[in-house]
Amino acid sequence: MTDIRKLLKQISAQEDQLRDTQFLAPCVRGGRVRTKVAGIVRTFTPEPRNFEGWGIFQPTDNKVAKVVEEAELPQVAEYLQHLPAVRLSLAYVLQKQTWLAYPVNESDMLQRIGFVKPVPVYLVSEGATFEPIIARWDGCSWWFEEIDRRADPMPAEALREALKQVTPPADVHFKGMTPEMRTVYQLVAQQTKEFAAQMQQQRDEKRLQKALQMGGGQLQQFQDRNDYWIVEWTTGNGEQHTSAISKNDLTAISAGICLSGLDRNFDLQSLVGVVEDR
Repeated sequence: MTDIRKLLKQISAQEDQLRDTQFLAPCVRGGRVRTKVAGIVRTFTPEPRNFEGWGIFQPTDNKVAKVVEEAELPQVAEYLQHLPAVRLSLAYVLQKQTWLAYPVNESDMLQRIGFVKPVPVYLVSEGATFEPIIARWDGCSWWFEEIDRRADPMPAEALREALKQVTPPADVHFKGMTPEMRTVYQLVAQQTKEFAAQMQQQRDEKRLQKALQMGGGQLQQFQDRNDYWIVEWTTGNGEQHTSAISKNDLTAISAGICLSGLDRNFDLQSLVGVVEDR
């Protein structure tokens, strides 16, 4: 019992001392800051609450730590040096100074950190889409350190040009391209409006093509009409037809042939057989 009381007394004394101690920590807007007291991680709400960046904090009680001043670059650099570094490529902004990024080298990240996946990087003060950076991992979060000045700038420029041309990920090729570059390109493409429309069209085309092929037909082309498609297709013997097909369940709104008002009884797949047996 004496040892427990002594330990609690020591922790209490260290916490009292902490109120007179300033500490450096990163903070995202609306987030919290952490430091260690007697080997125990303590979490504080920053004051002001909307502070974002690297700051020097001082606890005012057990729950709140006020911002004394913004940390200087040498202080931030020294803090980050104690954390493992990984090279990442910036993908797109998640919010304010937070970006989604992907490793430049998957094997390196797996060896250093133990996993490979897209990660949010906080307090990104500079950079652009596809820009290679150095980030530090504190065991919980990724913090931006700097642009990777040693990296070849050409791949990032080539990826940006491909994105500008709305080039599908599978069609992007240039000297020095890596699987990781293609992955980050896919991440960016998924968030780009022009690509979203293109990818949806590709999914629609595959859906229509599959239904027709299962019935023995072949898709020629289709046009979007909000709730339905105008589909031009051919039967197995090459007979051409145009039908209005529901997007919801691929039922025929208008088969394009006389079905005595029973068009909706057939979907695109069965419609091929009906036409051929006519």
